[in-house]
Amino acid sequence: MNPLDAARGLARDALGGEICGTCGSRVTGLCRPLDAATLDDVLAEAEQLDLPARNTLFEEGSRAGHVFTLIQGTAKLTRLLPDGRQQVLGFRFAGDVLGYTASDRYPFAAELLTSARVCRLERRRLDGLLRRYPALERRFLDLCVQELAATQEQLVNVGRRTAEGRVAAFLLSLAEAGRRRNQADPVLAMPMTRADIADFLGLTLETVSRTVTAFRRRGWVREPAHGRIEILRRDQLVELTEGAAID
Repeated sequence: MNPLDAARGLARDALGGEICGTCGSRVTGLCRPLDAATLDDVLAEAEQLDLPARNTLFEEGSRAGHVFTLIQGTAKLTRLLPDGRQQVLGFRFAGDVLGYTASDRYPFAAELLTSARVCRLERRRLDGLLRRYPALERRFLDLCVQELAATQEQLVNVGRRTAEGRVAAFLLSLAEAGRRRNQADPVLAMPMTRADIADFLGLTLETVSRTVTAFRRRGWVREPAHGRIEILRRDQLVELTEGAAID
C-alpha cells in the first residue's frame, strides 16, 4: 500500500483544529489570510497525513493529481538528469506548498528530509477553492511571485557569487525561513546533507564542508549538534554575499 494512503488513519475531524492551529501555513503559507469559515472549507477538502523521513511525496513525471502543504517538516525537490544523476532544485519548509504545476505531470520529485505532517489536497478541489475564495486565490498568487523571486535569487547565487558567498547566502536563507515562521530559537535546523547543499549550490561536497569549517573557525557560526547550526556573525556572511572575500 502507498504510504500516503496508509497515513489516512489520522482522523481528520478529530485533529483538524489542532493541526490548523499549529500549521506553518497559518503563519507564512497559503492559509495565512483565511478566516475561520474559509479555513473550515479548506480543511473539509483536505487530508492530513503523518509521514516518515525519506518518504517521497510525489515522483518526477507522475500524474500531478494532488497539491501538498507542509504543516511541519522539511522536504527537498529533485530532478533526474539525462546522465542519471540527481539535481537538487531546492528545499521547502513548514507552510510551503508543493506540487502545484501547470502541467498534468510533476516536473520534479519531492522527498521528505524529516518526519513531517502534510495537508494533501486534490488539484481539482484546490482549483474549486481558488475560484470560490478570492483571498485564497490572491494569496496563492503572492506565493507564486515569492517562488519566482527565490528562483531568481538562486540564479544570482550560483552564477555570480564565490563558493563562500554561495554557502553564506544559503545559511542566511535558512535564517530567513526561520524568521518568516516566527522561529524564536537562534539555532537553525539543517536536516539536508552537505552533499544536498553542495548539489543545490553547484559546488563540491569538499568545498561546502571546507567553507562551513572556515566559518566556524572564524566564529561566524557554530554547530551545537549534528544537523543544527547557529549564525553568530550575520554581518560577515552578508559581506560575503556582496562580494567580500575571506581573509
